[in-house]
Amino acid sequence: MAYIGNIPAEKYSALTQQTFSSPTGTSFTLSTSVTNSRDIALFVDNVRQDPTSYTAVGTALTTSTISSPSTMYCLFIGKTVETVSPSAGSVDSSHLVAGSVDDSHISGVAASKLTGALPAISGASLTGLPTEITKAASDPTISTNPAGGVGTVFLNTTSGEMFSLTDATAGANIWTNIGDGTGAVPIIYMSGTGGTITTDGSYKVHTFLSSGTFTPTVGNVVTVGDTVEYLVIAGAGGGGSNYAGGGGAGGYRTATGFTVTNTGLTVTVGGGGAGSAGAGAGTVGNDSDFSSINSDAGGYGGGPSGAAGGPGGSGGGGSNGGAGGTATASPSQGNNGATGASTAGGGGGGAGSASPDKHGGNGLSSSINGSAVTRGGGGGGYTAGSPGTGGTGGGGNAGTAGTVNTGSGGGADIASGGKAGGSGVVIIRYQFQA
Repeated sequence: MAYIGNIPAEKYSALTQQTFSSPTGTSFTLSTSVTNSRDIALFVDNVRQDPTSYTAVGTALTTSTISSPSTMYCLFIGKTVETVSPSAGSVDSSHLVAGSVDDSHISGVAASKLTGALPAISGASLTGLPTEITKAASDPTISTNPAGGVGTVFLNTTSGEMFSLTDATAGANIWTNIGDGTGAVPIIYMSGTGGTITTDGSYKVHTFLSSGTFTPTVGNVVTVGDTVEYLVIAGAGGGGSNYAGGGGAGGYRTATGFTVTNTGLTVTVGGGGAGSAGAGAGTVGNDSDFSSINSDAGGYGGGPSGAAGGPGGSGGGGSNGGAGGTATASPSQGNNGATGASTAGGGGGGAGSASPDKHGGNGLSSSINGSAVTRGGGGGGYTAGSPGTGGTGGGGNAGTAGTVNTGSGGGADIASGGKAGGSGVVIIRYQFQA
């Protein structure tokens, strides 16, 4: 078959036939909706019926009365000419009318059909794009607070540098450069003021020998950047006199991971308790504090004969048969003083151990300021001809005061008077650089 002019765009398909089984009556249902009776060719007993003798609208077919056992079928001639699916690879841009394809035509297209080099198009009308990428003409700052949280990518459209958000803290975000450049948003570590400041590697150490204020500045911090380590030692108790007990060490508290903010924190360094003025008991020391951390004062050394040592961070020693003072602080901050023996005073308890007898209990070692230092020894009790020794860490021997700023107990003495306990100390440590 040949055509004059263009070949028709339509393709032809076979006629669809519907057979009516045991037809009777005048009303029937078509399997395909039609417009009018001329869309079908109706056959009764193989005789084609005049289209004017029946009506067909939609799926409703109305005829004159059909009696069994007549046979009846119809051909859907309106479906003879139809458009079929194009063959694979037959559609290109020349077949598409501008504006004829929208999202309703491509919503079901699998991603596998969109491989290869796709042409560049404007993204102005695209929707549903991820929000994890932010563009700006400058670098992000610690105050750039993206809605996407950690993992958000920031692109500087001026320099081409890219950054990834690795810590999402409002106003203190950490943006890490993930390109080849050196323009990473700097990590700002903690800084602070107050006390005597020294450096130990990547750490700052603030030592308070007297009361004051520690004021931290917490900026764009790393995980440990807003916490500090502390050592808080209270003032120790003074020693008694006349076969009396040594003073107990001041309460000793230390820990890491104490969280701080941009707020000044009060530091109180407790003074040591005075020794007895004559034959009698020493004086309790004074508490030390750092913010909410409290260390209890050391207990006094008992005196004169038969007197008990005082309770405290560590207990003072008893005098000539008197009971040793107990470590009453909660949480525990020290140890008990010793009971005085006959004509002998007991030693004061130390931060590291209880007094065993007339000698002071030992202190504890800490490297918070960069080197190991032992503090918090108990004071020695007085025994005629054989004085007790102070515990390690600054505890006073009988007749000697406790070392200042160690929280060590004062030694007991003869009737002329016991010796003073050492004052306390507060030390704070934190990371200030990588």
